[in-house]
Amino acid sequence: MPSWWSSAWPVLVSALGALLLAWLVLLVVLWRAAPDRTVLRDALRLLPDVLRLVKRLAGDRSLPRGVRVRLLLLLAYLALPVDLVPDFVPVLGYADDAVVVLLVLRAVARSAGPQALERHWPGTPDGLAVVCRLVGAHRDPDKDPG
Repeated sequence: MPSWWSSAWPVLVSALGALLLAWLVLLVVLWRAAPDRTVLRDALRLLPDVLRLVKRLAGDRSLPRGVRVRLLLLLAYLALPVDLVPDFVPVLGYADDAVVVLLVLRAVARSAGPQALERHWPGTPDGLAVVCRLVGAHRDPDKDPG
């Protein structure tokens, strides 16, 4: 064994342990943020419109750069064949993509406002209402000024 190995292996083991701990924390966060089965089913029906929404939001230069970066990272994550949670893990295996999309859209709605979702929504008004409910971007037109 090379002489540097004796000093490098504790660092490697520590780094792997930290990655494992971060992954476990992420699993707990995803598990706690996971929507119920009915909500998840509604979200999956809207998948094509949600993907078009994410693409349109990512291309909107009027949105803050941080919002667009999050959306571009989300699109890259969805395009990759690797998931945060492997598909063989019951429930979470297939729900992780939906949860990640909902979390990013929730952050986008908080940063850019629900108006950004409305402006770029490609589907029906009912579909938009479901997405707004899923991401917590409730908007009551009766209470909006002007």
